[in-house]
Amino acid sequence: MYLTHLDCPRCGKEYAADRLQNLCECGSPLLARYDLPAVAKAVTPERFPLRPADLWRYREVLPVADPRHVTTLGEGWTPLLRTPAYGTEIGIADLMVKDEGLIPTGSFKARGAAVGVSRARELGVERIAMPTNGNAGSAWATYAARAGMGATIVMPLGAPSICRRECVAAGADLRLIDGLIGDAGRRVAELIAESNGAIFDAGTLREPYRLEGKKTMGYEIVEQLGWQTPDVIIYPTGGGVGLIGIHKALHELRELGWIGDKLPRLVAVQSTGCAPIVRAFAAGENRAQPWEDAHTVAFGITVPAPLGDELILAALRESSGTAVAVDDADILADLRDFAAREGLLLCPEGAACLTAARQLRAGGWIRAGERVVVLNTGAGLKYPDTVDVSGVPVMG
Repeated sequence: MYLTHLDCPRCGKEYAADRLQNLCECGSPLLARYDLPAVAKAVTPERFPLRPADLWRYREVLPVADPRHVTTLGEGWTPLLRTPAYGTEIGIADLMVKDEGLIPTGSFKARGAAVGVSRARELGVERIAMPTNGNAGSAWATYAARAGMGATIVMPLGAPSICRRECVAAGADLRLIDGLIGDAGRRVAELIAESNGAIFDAGTLREPYRLEGKKTMGYEIVEQLGWQTPDVIIYPTGGGVGLIGIHKALHELRELGWIGDKLPRLVAVQSTGCAPIVRAFAAGENRAQPWEDAHTVAFGITVPAPLGDELILAALRESSGTAVAVDDADILADLRDFAAREGLLLCPEGAACLTAARQLRAGGWIRAGERVVVLNTGAGLKYPDTVDVSGVPVMG
């Protein structure tokens, strides 16, 4: 294993990687670091096509030492699809969608769960607990079951009902909260405090290895493009782990010498009903203030106070990126328009990225001829209410 330590991006303190860690003592998430010069000597890009088509093909830059602890359902290596009909319509001829809806449990959350559960298992965890907006809970419950580990999942009542069912099917201890993810987080904190160390906090960015699973989206995009980078990557941003992870992956790839110096511009997409990152970015602030009365059809990005706000904002600014808030009505319209032209039903969070792409191209921020990758973070089938069928005639 090439994992060397964990470090704090805020205060610089380092932590040992061979024991369980949550946040830095200063309150910041921790980041996993690797001996990248040694990785570059051990493996080259030409080796990856000879390996299985899953995220574990990048094992040298993942944190699990003993392969016996790897908990997998074949996650990763999702398709990067060209979408010329819709792309031409909005003025982005080279538009591509990375479709995470085909991953186990139907969302990109399986990446973080696979790596996070595997590392927790290796470090002796017997039960995890976490708050979730839905998909992360179903993913972590599923992978915990696969690993023989217990899981307590706390979820808002407004989360997609399929996610509740997935948690129950996986044998998780599911708790429902009449509130938002922050309310669920407070309940998880109480449960962990009452457990006397028997439950490990696996909440977003509260342990450092979910991020490592999510970063493999960045590795895959680059490999699928022939070890080239796109000009723009557009990502739906709630907790922001995927965006932070892709940013981390790109910097690792550059340090490994597998890509050049030019990196993609990153775009964080939020809803006008919950846009703390957009507001902070526009104001030039390094921290985001909690969003009041958060609500959006894209439930997965309903995160009023993301723990990783500093890391998200830093990734946007370091990449010369931007942050965009889009309306629910536009999200649903673009979801339908895209499906009718490309035959792919996106989740509302993925459709929000299409809306952002369309608006950024119209405003000139995305330039003619640029290659743009949009992340569809989940299966549209998990959100059946996004398509209105009330007007469909019933035949006798």
